[in-house]
Amino acid sequence: MSTILIDNKALMPAVFLAPLAGITDLPFRNLVSRFGAGLVVSEMVASQEMVQARPSTRARAELGFGSQNTAVQIAGWDAYWMAECAKMCAGNGAKIIDINMGCPSKTVTHGQSGSALMKTPDFALSLIEAVIAAVDVPVTLKARLGWDDNLLNAPFIARRAQDAGVQMVTIHGRTRCQFYKGHADWAAIAAVKDAVDIPVVANGDIVDTATAKQALAQSGADGVMVGRGAQGRPWILAQIAHDIFGFEAPILPTGDDLIILISEHYEAMLKFYGAELGNRVSRKHIGWYMDDLGTSRTLRRAIQTEKNTDVVLTLIQQLIGDQEVAA
Repeated sequence: MSTILIDNKALMPAVFLAPLAGITDLPFRNLVSRFGAGLVVSEMVASQEMVQARPSTRARAELGFGSQNTAVQIAGWDAYWMAECAKMCAGNGAKIIDINMGCPSKTVTHGQSGSALMKTPDFALSLIEAVIAAVDVPVTLKARLGWDDNLLNAPFIARRAQDAGVQMVTIHGRTRCQFYKGHADWAAIAAVKDAVDIPVVANGDIVDTATAKQALAQSGADGVMVGRGAQGRPWILAQIAHDIFGFEAPILPTGDDLIILISEHYEAMLKFYGAELGNRVSRKHIGWYMDDLGTSRTLRRAIQTEKNTDVVLTLIQQLIGDQEVAA
């Protein structure tokens, strides 16, 4: 299946960008969307903080309101704040609200949010029902296989979520207690697919066409969600969509075209965050590009420590030549 229908709207290709804290900000999501993705998901936002407009959350919450292929992911443990946050996002143009029940972070789960909700299905369903009742836009859910190996209840939760009105569920093929250790169990996602009639998306360790094919074959899922595999490779979702579903092949940037892309990404981050913060936040993204390029330690250190943004842009122009010398 190359298309997923939600509320009679097509999400195509069925290759989606996962929410990654501190990574899938607006500049990166825009870049991935430019190459081609059926859906991109915002960084998780804490529902109460979003409503109360704390600046740290607002800084992350340029959520692409109005974009057809963007879902806004919210997290929380209080039905009132979850509903209010969903209403605020939908009122500002969000097309899809995604509920986070998958984040394994101790900070999040300590507050009974994220994947901690898998330990309390009845309570989790009360939050899901509150969000669905609050908005007219589709509501989706992202979860894990369960809390630990003794509580693999994703099929049960997914079925109840479907009955409550959730229109798609994404499952990361690990338990919360696994965090990101070991390998995602794509085959275990098949039990979720068997339990529901709504689309199921497989997530976890999907980094390229080969792993996407394996995940689809083992899980029977309707689509895949790519997270860390897109770091430094914003075109990888479009490449997977081409290889598996026959969508138009992306033009993979090389040479001067790659330098232009990196420069544009850097400048977009400066505009989004402001020069000082944008320069700092951009270092991880530029670092991932440099990983693939095999950049020398000298140039890498210069780029990652330089504070003058004009100098950084000049140094970026040297990446291809530096790679050739290093090779």
